Amino acid sequence: MIRAFRRHKGLFCGIITSVVLLLSASIYIIMPRGTAVTLSSIEFDLFSELIQDGDIICRLGDRVWSRHFSEMSTVDKRFSHMGIVRIRDGTTTVIHTEGNTGHGINFVNEIQIEKFIEIARAIGIYRINDIERNEISNLALEYLGVPFDWQLDMEDAATLYCTELLYVILKRVNPEIHLDTIFVSNIGKNVIPLEAISNSKLFTEVYFISSR
Repeated sequence: MIRAFRRHKGLFCGIITSVVLLLSASIYIIMPRGTAVTLSSIEFDLFSELIQDGDIICRLGDRVWSRHFSEMSTVDKRFSHMGIVRIRDGTTTVIHTEGNTGHGINFVNEIQIEKFIEIARAIGIYRINDIERNEISNLALEYLGVPFDWQLDMEDAATLYCTELLYVILKRVNPEIHLDTIFVSNIGKNVIPLEAISNSKLFTEVYFISSR
């Protein structure tokens, strides 16, 4: 009887431990990390006046994986995601590569800029030097629907992650352009971190705001 009790007690404790771990993981996933940027009407007007077609918009998101991507950068860890700004007929959108399994969006997508920045804890606008920026936004349209690159494989343009989308477009405009990469040991590949934009002389930072 004592052995049976110990066996059932051990099983019960194991179940409790599993439930606690599951609840902890669930809480971590659903709880926001930090406060999203809230632009005042004045700030949003300034933001809207500064941003131009073909600009690169970077953000630090509040999702679980956002910190992971920001930590890939070695110096400037302010951002975790980016997109390409497109302005047509007074409407501003962002073309970016989403890997959002929860919403079934795992491809290059075009969304309203307000949607792009709604989870942002930091926002930066970067303008590429010496290139016709509307050419960047026009080329970005050709990649709508391309699947998200879960392997982070720069050698295969059949799938794309966020900075890889920009990389393949820039290479089409100017094959001599280079974006810095870093080697990520746990996946054994070179990837393009967000600081390849924010910390590069190829781009000029024209706007930055953070909630932290």
